[in-house]
Amino acid sequence: KSMETDFHKGRLKRWNDDKGFGFIEAENGKREIFIHISTLNRMSRRPAAGDIIHYRIHIENDGKSRAVNAKIEGVAEIPQMKRKNIRNHNDTNWLFIIILLILAAFAFYNGFYNKTTPSPATYVPPEPKEETSEQTVYSCEGKVHCSQMRSCKEAMYYLENCPGTKLDGDGDGIPCEDQFCGNGR
Repeated sequence: KSMETDFHKGRLKRWNDDKGFGFIEAENGKREIFIHISTLNRMSRRPAAGDIIHYRIHIENDGKSRAVNAKIEGVAEIPQMKRKNIRNHNDTNWLFIIILLILAAFAFYNGFYNKTTPSPATYVPPEPKEETSEQTVYSCEGKVHCSQMRSCKEAMYYLENCPGTKLDGDGDGIPCEDQFCGNGR
C-alpha cells in the first residue's frame, strides 16, 4: 500500500540533470531519498546539487520511498494551468502557424508567378537582332601576328587576353598600329 507522509526538508546531495533524477539527503542525515524531475515540474528552474528541497515521501508497494510534491526552497513556482486550457492553447498555436505557412506559400507563389510569367496582354516578343562586328566574340586560337588579325578589336582582345602575342612591337599598348589600330582608325 502506498502512502504520503508530511512535508520534509533536505539538501539535494546528488543530481544527474541529463537523466533527470537525484538524491536528497534527509535533514536528519539518516537516509537518501530518490527524487525525479517530474515532481519538480512547477519550478521556474531545474534543480542543482546543494538546493534545499521541501518534499513529501511516497512509499511504494515494494517498500521503496521517493520524494513527491517537491519544491526548491527560494525558487518561484510556475502557476499550473488546467490541462484542458494548455491543450487548447497549443492547438491554437499550431493552427495559427499552419495558417501563416499557407499564407506565406500563397504570397511566394503569386510573387514568383507574376515575376516569371508575362501577362498575355502586355507581352511583346523581342525583335531579332542583327549580328554585327560589335557582337563578335573572340577566343585565343593561337594567333600571334598582326597579319592573322581581322580588326583592331580582335588585335586588342588578343593583346589583353592571350599569352605569347607579337602585336605591340613598340610596347605602347596599341597593337597592330600599321594595319588596324594606328592614326585614329
